[in-house]
Amino acid sequence: MPAFFKKLTHYSGLILSLVLFATLPACSDDSAQQAVIHKAVAMESSDECHLCGMLITHFDGPKGEVFRKEQGAKVYKFCSTRDMFSYYLDPENTRNVSQIMVHDMSKMPWGSDSINDNHFIDAKTAWFVTGSEKTGAMGKTLASFSLQSDAQAFADEFGGSVLSFKDINQDSLW
Repeated sequence: MPAFFKKLTHYSGLILSLVLFATLPACSDDSAQQAVIHKAVAMESSDECHLCGMLITHFDGPKGEVFRKEQGAKVYKFCSTRDMFSYYLDPENTRNVSQIMVHDMSKMPWGSDSINDNHFIDAKTAWFVTGSEKTGAMGKTLASFSLQSDAQAFADEFGGSVLSFKDINQDSLW
């Protein structure tokens, strides 16, 4: 076989390998669509809580957002972290959620007139204070923080217990 054809065969095999390697991830369960990291969606004055229907921006405390796997960019917004967890902890919802966002209350003052969408964090890495004297839209709520030390300082000042995301259950909400 002439040298030209040997080189062509070599390069064709290399190109075919690269094409197959590049398309392989699209065939797996961890497809690009599921690997997308959502950014928080701004809380608008007309947004209603997905769980209770109350206007989100009319109430104090941390808010939450949930992105579902099968619904692409659709976001469910919540007036409080308590409502968000009530929704999320339903087994049917838990398995269909791709991402959860909450406000970092160490960067955002407690109050409805101070909602800042730049201070959303990944809820799965956040720390939560349950049972504090601070209330949200539905009464008791879970104060959310990016740092455990900030959550502990909040609990020291306002009462309550510090929990990680994985430790939150239905009992934590009351």
